[in-house]
Amino acid sequence: MLWDLSLRRSGAATLATTWNLWGLSRFPCRLEWRGTEWRVLVRSISGASNQLPNSNSGRYRDTVLLPQTSFPMKLLGRQQPDKELEIQQKCGFSELYSWQRERKVKTEFCLHDGPPYANGDAHVGHALNKILKDIANRYHMMKGFKVHFVPGWDCHGLPTEMKVLSERGETAQKLSAMEIREKARSFAKTAIEKQKSAFTRWGIMADWNNCYYTFDKKYEAKQLRLFYEMYEKGLVYRAYKPVFWSPSSRSALAEAELEYNPDHISRSVYVKFPILKPSPVLASLLDSSSPVSFLVWTTQPWTIPANQAVCFMGEAKYAVVKCYSSGDIYILAVDKVTSLASALETKFEILSTFLGSDLENGTCTHPIFPDKVCPLLPASHVTMTKGTGLVHIAPAHGMEDYSVAAQHNLSMDCLVNEDGIFTDAAIPELQNKAVLEEGTDVVIKMLQSAKNLLREEKCVHSYPYDWRTKKPVIIRASKQWFVNIKDIKHTAKELLKKVKFFPGSTMNAMVDMIDRRPYWCISRQRVWGVPIPVFHHKTKEEFLINSQTIEHIIKLVEEHGSDIWWTLPQEQLLPKEVLSQAGGLDALEFAPGQDILDIWFDSGTSWSHVLPGTDQRADLYLEGKDQLGGWFQSSLLTSVAIRKKAPYKAVLVHGFTLGEKGEKMSKSLGNVVNPEVIINGGQDHSKEPPYGADVLRWWVAESNIFAEVTIGPSVLNAARDDINKLRNTLRFLLGNIARFNPETDSVPAKDMYVIDQYMLHLLQDFANKITESYKQYDFGKVVRLLQAFYTRELSNFYFSIIKDRLYCENENDPKRRSCQTALAEILDVLVRSFAPILPHLAEEVFQHIPYASEPKSVFRTGWINISSIWKKPGLEEAIDSACAMRDSFLGSIPGKNSAEYEVIIVIEPGLLFEIMEMLQTEESSSTSQLNELMMASQTTLLSQEPRERTADATELSGTFLINLEGGDIHEESSYKVIVMPTTKEKCPRCWKFTARSSDTLCPRCAEVIGRK
Repeated sequence: MLWDLSLRRSGAATLATTWNLWGLSRFPCRLEWRGTEWRVLVRSISGASNQLPNSNSGRYRDTVLLPQTSFPMKLLGRQQPDKELEIQQKCGFSELYSWQRERKVKTEFCLHDGPPYANGDAHVGHALNKILKDIANRYHMMKGFKVHFVPGWDCHGLPTEMKVLSERGETAQKLSAMEIREKARSFAKTAIEKQKSAFTRWGIMADWNNCYYTFDKKYEAKQLRLFYEMYEKGLVYRAYKPVFWSPSSRSALAEAELEYNPDHISRSVYVKFPILKPSPVLASLLDSSSPVSFLVWTTQPWTIPANQAVCFMGEAKYAVVKCYSSGDIYILAVDKVTSLASALETKFEILSTFLGSDLENGTCTHPIFPDKVCPLLPASHVTMTKGTGLVHIAPAHGMEDYSVAAQHNLSMDCLVNEDGIFTDAAIPELQNKAVLEEGTDVVIKMLQSAKNLLREEKCVHSYPYDWRTKKPVIIRASKQWFVNIKDIKHTAKELLKKVKFFPGSTMNAMVDMIDRRPYWCISRQRVWGVPIPVFHHKTKEEFLINSQTIEHIIKLVEEHGSDIWWTLPQEQLLPKEVLSQAGGLDALEFAPGQDILDIWFDSGTSWSHVLPGTDQRADLYLEGKDQLGGWFQSSLLTSVAIRKKAPYKAVLVHGFTLGEKGEKMSKSLGNVVNPEVIINGGQDHSKEPPYGADVLRWWVAESNIFAEVTIGPSVLNAARDDINKLRNTLRFLLGNIARFNPETDSVPAKDMYVIDQYMLHLLQDFANKITESYKQYDFGKVVRLLQAFYTRELSNFYFSIIKDRLYCENENDPKRRSCQTALAEILDVLVRSFAPILPHLAEEVFQHIPYASEPKSVFRTGWINISSIWKKPGLEEAIDSACAMRDSFLGSIPGKNSAEYEVIIVIEPGLLFEIMEMLQTEESSSTSQLNELMMASQTTLLSQEPRERTADATELSGTFLINLEGGDIHEESSYKVIVMPTTKEKCPRCWKFTARSSDTLCPRCAEVIGRK
């Protein structure tokens, strides 16, 4: 063929054989270029002016083969969303999930959908999550997996119930339990349909007619069965314990239902607990004539009436100090003396020191109730980070306090009701007062009256709030249902070590959360949820649940749903035949419990209802970082409790969405980004243009999802610009494979132009990296690889070089067909590489492929298909060396047209010269592969300097270091690039400066025209 790589010198033939048609099977080499300032890091054509033949340039315009395609470079205004809707309809988006499920494929990929709350419209947080899942699903489907993905919704609980009650306003308190449930169900159904419509519009692949809902009666029945299994194993129990309590929701909350306000302001106090009976060691250090007090600091003064003890750290040092300003004697930790004196704006004199353990067996007086004795007790939760090194213990209002009380048999009475108000069991001054408001004020005044308040100050700190009502919570002891985490914690942590986490650091975060969690409260004092199927004795502290009662309730729920708990009479919930099996109890002695199951238990048991097969393990769970303490954890704990295995093989954790400047989104700031507006535009398209769903998907893919993800106008504009650049590349590819049929016109890889073979080599490497990035769920890397490839390797390099060959050679010339063969392969790989991210664009491209008689869906034709024969590392080395010389040339003529110059390359005899000979067999040529790379009027290749050169010639020099066989063959070759203006004229057809005169064709164009 015309570009056969034959060599003219004796050593070159041997080299060519060794290189095995550029495969470098024996001599992997690396060419290092030295001596000039230009490096081949990015193969852009700097310094070259791409002057292309103009189709309107005269009598030869009809002989130039310019690109032909109807694929638009841009879609303006409503064109983008309208085109996407057309594509979804035309390409069967709605049937795709069912189609792939019906394929005869053995290997499944299961991504279990964490259910979003059915309590409002779809937002950008939903978009981030669902699109990430869809990208993963589409990739696996194209790779040949049968994807199992069942969308779900979390329908119960406070998120939905609070929406219903807030809409009813003051009349909400008058609603019955069933009225609330009916309205909550209706609200959830409406929200589900809205969200489902949005998800479909985003191109999320699923069977939207077969989703799972936590209010589905079969789902509820399955959940009750798991609850009882855990109860039977002793992993579910009822107890009186302190839990996070939301007065605004009148319910217990789990840790996952809290959000922390870093700017909360508490009224913190320094309180004196007068010493009553010192321990023997302490007594020996004190002057019996002077009153002594233990100093305690707390940010929750309202808990002091419930105080039962003061705790210390046994191994820490404590001090007896004297206050310079008042003369009072205090006891506090040595480490806190300086900081506390500063906080109190005074100075302390240390009179003596002792170990904390020396306080044991001592007592002090309650600071409000002088007749109440408070023991001094050691505790592991006492720290020196804040306060005085002494901690007051209110067992009803602290988890650690409760543990101390249980160990030492202290009273755990709670003086606060469901509304966060002091009960009648409190002293009269406190009764009916809200603990976080006037109750706190009264307690502080009582401390003042007792002369035990040393100081009050405002404390700004992080404090737990109810995630739904956005109001502060308290810790309050009450009778609740708990999961015994202690018995399954070790197994859960060990199983987590076998799960692959993305990013890896999140596994440790989840293990730490499980470690810190003392128990899991699964009961809620609401009505919109699955009832805890327990009957309470009306006069005794007893409850009824057994296999007979639970089976009966499960059958009722399977048939009618969980409403039966509120609608059926007692005799139907506890019929005589069931009671007779349970020992002949009297139904009238029992009443149905009023607690419902935590929604984290609701969604945490979804694996048992949704996951396929006997193994019931998902390949992937993918949710936001808040689910490390939420759904990820509740799913793990229930699965471990029931069957001692994790419900997932891998977990991907993404960040939250924020405004463009990294701020939280809020209506007051005006930075809320609505996905509906992103896709279809706002009222004013000049301010809120319609971007379409693919821009939204590109934003998701390109973001660093493992951190917080920002979104706003500039981010969206940048995403749209990126896609338009990609469209431009695709348009070039489509336009230049017009009148090309791969079945009849393709050129075998071994016969292709070297630069075309080189591009297939790069394409294979690109495809492998893309596939690996998808496999690792690193979609941001996919985007970066894609952008680098179509910008650097294609637009800036390859396209600039091949335009003359594409436009000006004969249509069927093997040179041109070689190039088109490469372009067709590049197009196919490129489209498949971004198809999971931009499904609408990928399908649009497939509709414009000129040689497809009946366009097929890209998603129904598999993943990237590459050939092993494309891999030829020797080509990469050869092209790099030629490009280094080209960059020297182009760098010497910045801003000028390279076609107006001739280049002489002088290389001393050796390997480098022989490599260049493979690209140009003649001494001088304007049509060789080397000249195509140089983009010059003519390239001359010499082994010694020319005898003559023009006065306006520019000379550049450098050296290459060639290493073969890992350095066994080591050769450094010098080179010179001599640049001079050409003496030839511009060809009126191809515009290259290769013609004898301006009105005659160059030899190449004359030959092409002569064939027509």
